[in-house]
Amino acid sequence: MRYASYLTPAGQPTWGLEVDGQLFDLGPSGVNLSPSLQSAIVDGLLTKTPESDGAPVQQVEGTRFLPLLSAPGKVICIGVNYRSHREETGRADVGKPTVFARFSDTLAAHGADLPIPRESDMYDYEGEVALVVGAPADHVRPEDAFKVVAGYAAFNDFSARDWQRHTGQWTPGKNFPLSGAFGPYFMTASEVGDVTELVVETRVNGEVRQRAAVSDLIFDIPAILEYVTAFTPLSPGDVIVTGTPGGVGLFMEPPTFLAPGDVVEVEVGKLGTLRNVLVA
Repeated sequence: MRYASYLTPAGQPTWGLEVDGQLFDLGPSGVNLSPSLQSAIVDGLLTKTPESDGAPVQQVEGTRFLPLLSAPGKVICIGVNYRSHREETGRADVGKPTVFARFSDTLAAHGADLPIPRESDMYDYEGEVALVVGAPADHVRPEDAFKVVAGYAAFNDFSARDWQRHTGQWTPGKNFPLSGAFGPYFMTASEVGDVTELVVETRVNGEVRQRAAVSDLIFDIPAILEYVTAFTPLSPGDVIVTGTPGGVGLFMEPPTFLAPGDVVEVEVGKLGTLRNVLVA
């Protein structure tokens, strides 16, 4: 089962269950299971498929989506975490995950037109898999890691490379408004099964730029959770964005950055395809 956050035809924020191109409203305007998808995850309501009988239904086509989660407390991103990406950057093996933070108010929706910051001439894409935390997580052991994972979604970590390279700290280049596309669907970990079998494919105007399986991560999900929760506790609804494969625009020959009108799609198997159009 897949879940989404979206607007009703009347423009009311809600969330629901997607089945065969239809959305069943589980939010306040529907069966009122929980106020939001985020609150449903926090309260552990998705461990079994919710009852959707009698829920208002709308078609996925024509629906305006919202960022998958409304306001996660922490969005932790892992950098240079696919072998192919490390090779194209020329970085040496650092031995520990590279970690940076993204602000939750930078999150953007599937289907939204996303602005290229006027301050940047080097705006780039990064297709990724994001995991959502489903249980309190503090000093998680690798063998227990998947016990705290609620599920997964596609993510596009748009990056202003010039701002990312101003200093050794990446925060400015990773936090322009509407630069973290998130969605369209959340799937529970039990529905996904073996997450390492998921394949991330990023396309720009239909051209495949990135493609790799989650099994190609340098630091796998248990290693990421062990490291991150050693320095900061995580709560249900927090997000970890696990890294991007090789093929980003910065390392093309010549470097090729996003321009107004470009269509960027991040397809992650059963998680669906996250699609955005870039605008000036």
